[in-house]
Amino acid sequence: MNLRALIIMSSTLLVGLLPGCSDSEQAPGPANMIGQEPNLTSQAVLEESMNPFFVDSPLYLNYPQFDLIENAHYLPAFVRGMTEQLAEVDAIANQAEQPTFENTILAMELSGQLLNRVSSVFYAMASAHTNDEIRALQQQLAPDLAAHDDAIMLNRNLFARIHALWEEREALELNAESKRLLEQYHIDFIRAGAALNIDQQQRMRQINAQLATLQTRYSQNILSEVNDLAIVVDTREELAGLDASLVAAAAEEAGERGMPGKFVLPLLNTSNQPALASLQNRALRERIHTISLSRGNRGGDFDNREGLVQLLKLRAERAQLLGYENHAHFILEDSTAQTVTAVNQLLAQLAPPAVTNARQEAADIQQMINDAGEDFLLAAWDWDFYTEKVRAARFEFDERQLRPYFELNNVLLKGVFFAAEQLYGIRFEERTDLPVYSEDVRVFEVFDTVGTTLALFITDYYARPSKRGGAWNGSYIVQSDLLNTQPVMANHLNITKPTSGEATLLTIDEVSTMFHEFGHALHVMFSSVEYPYFSGTRVPRDFVEYPSQVNEVWSTWPAVLENYAIHYVTGEPMPAALLAKVLSARKFNQGYATTEYLAAAILDQALHQVSPDEVPNAEALMDFEMAVLNKAGVLLPEVPPRYRSTYFNHIMGGYSAGYYSYIWSEVLDADSADWFVENGGLLRSNGDHFRRTLLSRGGSEEAMTLFRNFRGRDADIAPLLERRGLN
Repeated sequence: MNLRALIIMSSTLLVGLLPGCSDSEQAPGPANMIGQEPNLTSQAVLEESMNPFFVDSPLYLNYPQFDLIENAHYLPAFVRGMTEQLAEVDAIANQAEQPTFENTILAMELSGQLLNRVSSVFYAMASAHTNDEIRALQQQLAPDLAAHDDAIMLNRNLFARIHALWEEREALELNAESKRLLEQYHIDFIRAGAALNIDQQQRMRQINAQLATLQTRYSQNILSEVNDLAIVVDTREELAGLDASLVAAAAEEAGERGMPGKFVLPLLNTSNQPALASLQNRALRERIHTISLSRGNRGGDFDNREGLVQLLKLRAERAQLLGYENHAHFILEDSTAQTVTAVNQLLAQLAPPAVTNARQEAADIQQMINDAGEDFLLAAWDWDFYTEKVRAARFEFDERQLRPYFELNNVLLKGVFFAAEQLYGIRFEERTDLPVYSEDVRVFEVFDTVGTTLALFITDYYARPSKRGGAWNGSYIVQSDLLNTQPVMANHLNITKPTSGEATLLTIDEVSTMFHEFGHALHVMFSSVEYPYFSGTRVPRDFVEYPSQVNEVWSTWPAVLENYAIHYVTGEPMPAALLAKVLSARKFNQGYATTEYLAAAILDQALHQVSPDEVPNAEALMDFEMAVLNKAGVLLPEVPPRYRSTYFNHIMGGYSAGYYSYIWSEVLDADSADWFVENGGLLRSNGDHFRRTLLSRGGSEEAMTLFRNFRGRDADIAPLLERRGLN
């Protein structure tokens, strides 16, 4: 059943088929959906007055009404939201008055408020707390929302008005932010195909609808695979070495899945799995690793190979339709890197020293294996387990010693928040009066230096079957002077939840991730721009990770680490000797970490630097992957890429041909960290400078101009090479 039929059954505003969307482009029927159909009966009888999306939320800062929102509310709100925005766009495009900035660009910024409200909540829940109805509706809506975007971006009358203003932009006497907004609108419409002829635009609509469906199905398959392939362990003895709290959590997970007496280890997003660092049972480690790498390429209902091949061909065709050699050229033109050559050169520059270091690390691990009297060659599933032994021998500690000092609440309140309080003068108060969508979710009001409310910040840190893997920041409300709105944003992690009454103890990587995601939140909450287009993290993809990576610096900054690294039982601070070892070990295992990341970034580029007829078929996809890694010199059996092509969710979530962004941003981050060191570190004056020159500006100025305004010069790669031990 397609969206048009659902619209008719829902007795809401009837928009029929969205412009440019043919019958063949509609969402798949029930046979092609995962899960159950939405509850159509409840949708059909839903009274308008009961739909919380139809008006701004009356809660503080328009915080979402999670206690009132039901699955049945989404479809009517999407239908009305698309209808209203198309009517608004039609009025803008076809008005008799000559185009002005106010009646065209400003009017576009004000359009689509209802659609924005429902989309922000729906897609947040699709990632953080999904269910069968949301998954089914997500599949159904994907091509229709793509068609809705095309109806706007390919509107020839609207583009004519924007183009006329663009040609006159120097004479319009606009302020800098308004002029940039006009220029960005013009770029966006060109890149969407607004200048193509009618036939080309029709093909563009078909491609976008097909891509929307394929991307949604790919991401949903990943979550289905994670849940379907969770590792079932029969006996407690097999889990020897695993932290007792994690064993208890595995037993509880098994009980919830109807397998009492067994143990279930859920898979996390990446190729590598955290349990491999401590499990003594080598056969179990191998099983976990092999299953992890099989996701999406083992056959069955959730195999992603065929869908990914179709998607890559369509992306390549779309790029060529727009005049680009391939999808990577198309994506990178709109980044700070700008060219495929620049990205390829950076990855090629970093790969040899990373691999050299990884090989030396592998040799050290093999020596450790030999010295222990073991008779086997190092394999990927051994790396983390024996790395911890090497770390213990070299630095006289292992990561398990750190976990008691990294209790989640201490890390959040006395680490993440403390660093922000010291740097920026802001403060946090927990709000228990606002509704949440899960019992694990917390809400904090953030106050600015003068005591006024700055934002609402949501934390959602625990893993659950309804949540996709990885970590991310999302926004429900963005800051905009035009809309008179303040930010409401959320950080999401996937930390294993302990059994009831047990403390949540983090790994050092999870601590770093918490600081990282809060860096995105700071970028959002400090935004001070006129137009929502430029708010917060709405910057080039290879710049967005830069402020968040800068915030990771504070996770191991001595004054911050001393404040939050407190033993969860004794209350004693981490011993100075152990703290010194933690800091001295920061370059440890960086060959592995850099190589596994670079392998994924190189794979992403290879998948998107091909023409439509160069895309491998589904059967050859994994061989293509191996050939790419081999050619780049990063094919190490002991170091698999962080993501393989069939579970590489980043390339569906905005990072297609953009996964290099983390290392590109780290060049800026490492250079910025040096600036903080040179200027005294954790000082309000430093935080105020970073906030004023960069964090508050969002995308209202060119990204590298913002960096230069902060740093005082262009970026230098040397600090990155030093940090990762690649110099």
